[in-house]
Amino acid sequence: MAKNNEYIELPWTMNSSSGDDEAPKDPRTGGEDFTQQFTENDFEVTPPAQRVQFILGEDVNDGTHVSHPLFSEMGMLVKEGDEIEWKETARWIKFEEDVEEGGNRWSKPHVATLSLHSLFELRRLLVNGSVMLDMEADNLEVMADLVCDQMVSAGTLPPGVKDKVKDALLRRHRHQHEYAKKTRLPIIRSLADMRNQSSSKIEEHTLGATTPISLTASEPGPPGTNGNPNLSTAAGGMGRFLTVPSGKPSNRALEKKSNSKKSRPAQNLPVITEDMVKSPSNQSMARPGSGTELNEQQHKGNTHFMRKIPPGAEASNILVGEVDFLERTLSCFIRLSSAAVMGDLTEVPVPTRFIFILLGPPGSQSNFHEIGRAMATLMSDEIFHEVAYRARKRDHLLAGVDEFLDAVTVLPPGEWDPTIRIEPPAAIPSQEVRKRPPELPKEEVDEEEEEARLREESGLSRTGRLFGGLINDVKRKIPWYISDYKDALSMQCVASWIFLYFACLSPIITFGGLLAEATGKHMAAMESLVSGFVCGMGYGFFSGQPLTILGSTGPVLVFESIIYEFCLKMGWEYMTFRFWIGMWVAGICIVLTAIDASALVCYITRFTEENFATLIAFIFIYKAIENVVVIGKNFPVNQGIYDCVCTPPIGSNASVVDYAKYNWDYCESYNGTLVGGDCGTPPTENVFLMSVVLCTGTFIISTLLKDFKNALFFPSIVRQYISDFSVLIAIFAMSFFDYSLGVPTQKLEVPNELKPTLSTRGWLIPPFSEKNPWWSPIIAVFPALLGTILIFMDQQITAVIVNRKENKLKKGCGYHLDLFILSILIAICSLMGLPWFVAATVLSINHVNSLKLESECSAPGEKPQFLGVREQRVTHILIFLTIGVSVLLTPLLGHIPMPVLFGVFLYMGVASLKGLQFFDRILIMFMPAKYQPDYMFLRQVPIKRVHLFTIIQLACLIILWLIKSFSQTSILFPLMLVVMIGIRKALDLVFTRRELKILDDIMPEMTKRAAADDLHKLDAENPKFNTSKQLWRGYLTPTETSV
Repeated sequence: MAKNNEYIELPWTMNSSSGDDEAPKDPRTGGEDFTQQFTENDFEVTPPAQRVQFILGEDVNDGTHVSHPLFSEMGMLVKEGDEIEWKETARWIKFEEDVEEGGNRWSKPHVATLSLHSLFELRRLLVNGSVMLDMEADNLEVMADLVCDQMVSAGTLPPGVKDKVKDALLRRHRHQHEYAKKTRLPIIRSLADMRNQSSSKIEEHTLGATTPISLTASEPGPPGTNGNPNLSTAAGGMGRFLTVPSGKPSNRALEKKSNSKKSRPAQNLPVITEDMVKSPSNQSMARPGSGTELNEQQHKGNTHFMRKIPPGAEASNILVGEVDFLERTLSCFIRLSSAAVMGDLTEVPVPTRFIFILLGPPGSQSNFHEIGRAMATLMSDEIFHEVAYRARKRDHLLAGVDEFLDAVTVLPPGEWDPTIRIEPPAAIPSQEVRKRPPELPKEEVDEEEEEARLREESGLSRTGRLFGGLINDVKRKIPWYISDYKDALSMQCVASWIFLYFACLSPIITFGGLLAEATGKHMAAMESLVSGFVCGMGYGFFSGQPLTILGSTGPVLVFESIIYEFCLKMGWEYMTFRFWIGMWVAGICIVLTAIDASALVCYITRFTEENFATLIAFIFIYKAIENVVVIGKNFPVNQGIYDCVCTPPIGSNASVVDYAKYNWDYCESYNGTLVGGDCGTPPTENVFLMSVVLCTGTFIISTLLKDFKNALFFPSIVRQYISDFSVLIAIFAMSFFDYSLGVPTQKLEVPNELKPTLSTRGWLIPPFSEKNPWWSPIIAVFPALLGTILIFMDQQITAVIVNRKENKLKKGCGYHLDLFILSILIAICSLMGLPWFVAATVLSINHVNSLKLESECSAPGEKPQFLGVREQRVTHILIFLTIGVSVLLTPLLGHIPMPVLFGVFLYMGVASLKGLQFFDRILIMFMPAKYQPDYMFLRQVPIKRVHLFTIIQLACLIILWLIKSFSQTSILFPLMLVVMIGIRKALDLVFTRRELKILDDIMPEMTKRAAADDLHKLDAENPKFNTSKQLWRGYLTPTETSV
């Protein structure tokens, strides 16, 4: 693929063939040329990009040159049987869609691929053909009259074939959606009949609109030209005129009107509508006299496709065809002064603003088709589209074409197949850089100061006063508090609520069972449910980042077990000693909030957070598989002989063989009797296999349906709902599958009574106990310090992951407020004897993923773009409110198999790995170079350096896994996260600042480093980045588009 990275001498000059302007002078300049200091010779040597930027930089005070979204449609003049009509062959909103003749349907949207020859031919036609800007016409008849009159006056159209050209332009327009709806009716008359009827009524035909014959400027012209210096008289009273709007009718119209008995003085001639005699084309098409109203019986717009058209859009119609009465090619580019609905001209009822006409002799149909596609593709280009609206002369359009040619990418013919349709890209780069000139080099921005500013906006800089960060967080979040509830009015939030409810409920129940073993049932499933309700509701209403989901974590469980074993050894009351530890933890967290300790979060870079997130994701995946394996050990497939046989009832004539075929669960329904030692329990040899099917099925269904929004089936809203409710659909589907087969798999066990698990304790913990010495509350500060580190690191790392810039959050962070609310909740849980809940990484990541917003695809082929996350509090509140009332839902929840929830665990673990650069780099290590994805960091950092960084990060992950896996060392897990930050800081000695900025984040410097550390090295390594002067001189174009 060859790209135009240097200036190309184009094979043409910028001189217009006619030498006269195609639009009025700018009235603001007193009749002088609007460019003022520029001349035509200046334009000849000025790069096209700079000329376009100048055109687009002009102020537009009138409402007629404001650009609108464009829908382009191309029609070709075809003959089928005895009928000649315009047939729709292609359309554009952003991408091209072609009518596939064989299948009689629209093709998939694709990127338009053009030949350079068609673009050169189109430019030649714009140079030599007619260009009529700001024509005042509100129907096809007027437009056809004005076009034919201009071509006759310019000498490009013989007067003898004028009527034939007009008749061809007024032929019926048949659109693709009309072919499939009904059988075509012979409603179009033959060309001969139309010509005969036209000749008989040609004298009665009037234009019904104003004709562009005068300049808007006050510049005088020769006598008889009405102030137009470029208008000269010609035979028949029709002079050569400029295509400029005017409020006067044409000379030809006045001449015809003077010969009519119904004529009135020319100066009082109104626009004729109701009394206008219909042209033959009008009669054949049964079009209203004005040409602006749609006849519903004859032309019905494609209302289904209308939903794809952007609001406020206008139409661009390209009409190409070959006729046997022409000897030379005719072309005309028309921009109407005001958009108008032109009858059946367009597939959808949107007003037409641009029309491009291309007619020629037989034998040039395929060439004309390609030129028409080139014109439509230009109109769909964002830059040329605006140039077409703002153009005041022919040269402006040519400058737009030249700029487009400068920005194209050429594909060599021998290296690709032109018949291949290129899929629309997932993301389209902004074209704004093509609209404005390159900025002059600015003073280099100090990266240190820029990063400090960003940290201050996120609340991660010290304020220098007590609770200053907390106060700033409250000020930042209060303006958004009402919208946190309004923004939840979406079905996406309902899906997220139900999904996260099951995702949170299962870990809480599982954690409760493990906690009961670790604490001697002082805390179990019931206490976990109550803690989830209390912490979730409080955090949901008052936290700074409600997208963070609270949950129980492994390090907290290890911490609880160590404290319980210490109390057993010392003979102390566990819950009382734990109460004081919790109070110390809460107090220390409040002190940390007061001194803005959360500002230290800025040292948690991508290196540390992705290590932590990957570790937690692997734990979810490992635990999901491990739990299913445990089921296999408890219910092995190869069991002994099942001693239970179904026998016939007493007195029955049936034999034992007849009843032996009935299973354990069907025997009693046939009045049989179960005989054997194992009849008290159902057979369990299928439990493990069924558990594997349920777990795997839940994972596969959830994964497939989550990506269903990008599928090819069903309307977009249906796909979106299926994607949002994917996990819920998987849970219910696999639960019903389990229920229908009747295999006795393990079910979710939820407490059915709201009371403490241990009957000897209440809901409030006494602060003092006879078993505990008076100094026990004092020494509780030491385990509290370790617990504080654990909670602080768990909370803040998860908050950093949720608040990462890739999520495009708009409502700001709240690190200090989150820590303050968490400290209060820990104090409440310690008082009530409930487990401590902190931010759960995997649950929070899945909560964010379930609320991601994407742009609605309006144009065919347009890919949805990630817009951000639906930031609100309602889902968090509803999740834990439902968890609180789960005791009342025990009859329903008891039917959900545990393997189904293990499948949800597996799905959440795998889903949270998506988007982690660390995980992507691990996969790249096992890929050959030619199969590696085109990641940006691979373009900018040598692959060996990428692998070295990945290996170091992977070694740290393995160390964290080993420390977590052994109970003797697991309590050191939070301390190791602090060590990770130190290891990351040491990497500054191994990697350059530029490499770390690409692969990771820049850590704050203790001492100021030079701002241009690697900037000059970057320019030296890649000269392409240092192109500002070349861009300004026109040797390079800022962006490139495909041809």
